[in-house]
Amino acid sequence: MENIALIESFSEFKDDKLIDRVTLMVILEDVFRNALKKKYGSDDNFDIIINPDKGDMEIWRNRVVVADGEVEDPNSEISLSDARKIEPDFEVGEDVSEEVKLIDLGRRAILALRQNLISKIHEHDNTNLYKQFKDLIGDIYTAEVHHVRPKMVVLMDDDGNEIVLPKDKQIPNDFFKKGENVRGIIESVELKGNKPQIIMSRTSPLFLEKLFEQEIPEVFDGLINVKKVVRIPGEKAKVAVDSYDDRIDPVGACVGMKGARIHGIVRELGNENIDVINFTTNTQLYITRALSPAKVSSVKIDEESKKAEVFLKIEEVSKAIGRNGQNIKLASQLTGYELDVIREGVVEEEDDVELREFTDEIEEWIIEEFEKIGLDTARSIIDQDVQDLVRRTDLEEETILDVIRILKEELEG
Repeated sequence: MENIALIESFSEFKDDKLIDRVTLMVILEDVFRNALKKKYGSDDNFDIIINPDKGDMEIWRNRVVVADGEVEDPNSEISLSDARKIEPDFEVGEDVSEEVKLIDLGRRAILALRQNLISKIHEHDNTNLYKQFKDLIGDIYTAEVHHVRPKMVVLMDDDGNEIVLPKDKQIPNDFFKKGENVRGIIESVELKGNKPQIIMSRTSPLFLEKLFEQEIPEVFDGLINVKKVVRIPGEKAKVAVDSYDDRIDPVGACVGMKGARIHGIVRELGNENIDVINFTTNTQLYITRALSPAKVSSVKIDEESKKAEVFLKIEEVSKAIGRNGQNIKLASQLTGYELDVIREGVVEEEDDVELREFTDEIEEWIIEEFEKIGLDTARSIIDQDVQDLVRRTDLEEETILDVIRILKEELEG
């Protein structure tokens, strides 16, 4: 009865942890054999029969019958008189199998059995979990928000596994509520003690690449190849795509009619602005495309230093550089070249004045806002559309108009 009750309690672990029958039997036998070694010094002469599904377990000790007074090893030998108490017709030299009750091991041993079993099952779970998620590194995974903490969000998947989304792996404008589903890629699995910690990321360029695979059938099918992805998470991204089939327009297929296909990806990434461009091995053309939406006049490349001078009309400069320099930074990362913007047709120096000459009249931080988008002379600012400047900087319209008034007075006065 004691055996059955104990096995039934052990079987609870099978249901809770979803351990398969064979694995549970191996773990149980290992635990019992350790207990037998401690009690009898050896488990070599014991047979353990376990049926975890029914809650049955039997332990049998096998000993050889020896003459009375000649027992040297009580674990492997039994005296003739003791053997005949089990079965009256035993003779010297015969084998005796006797059932061992768990209660014979002692109360402490039984408690240790249960504790050892818990430890072994947790160890098994952690090993399996580590292997499972190691195989998922780089894949998109969905889990539910369990706890929102200042430095991380703790997620829980359908199997009750805990996944961590650190603050620096979240898109800046991400906002999570308990119970909502979150998508990201499994970025790493780290062992903290014996327990694996699963790290999710939403800021990795690979997450955007995998979203393309998931949302765009031609990418999933391999008809379109994502060559490279660069991102400023939550702000802007550039994706270079290619196709070996001349009949397919890779950019058009990724973007879709009126942006229908890419819209879901943009929404998933907190309205991150995504430029999709055609990849090419023609470096000049690749750099030109990477600087989209700016129209590049020409490109001069220095292969040795991996630098390129990009020539643009003055009205295209701010587009090439982008808000806070994001566009040119991403274009440089995408192409692998350090890009230097050269303005075409800049007016003679006596007709223009460096913006830094106005530090007495214009505050430093305002000048820096203009420099971030490539505007560092009076004429370069005056020639811009005011509303375009409002969009591309963190400046108010009234501030921009004041600056333009100051600059015009200088140039015209």
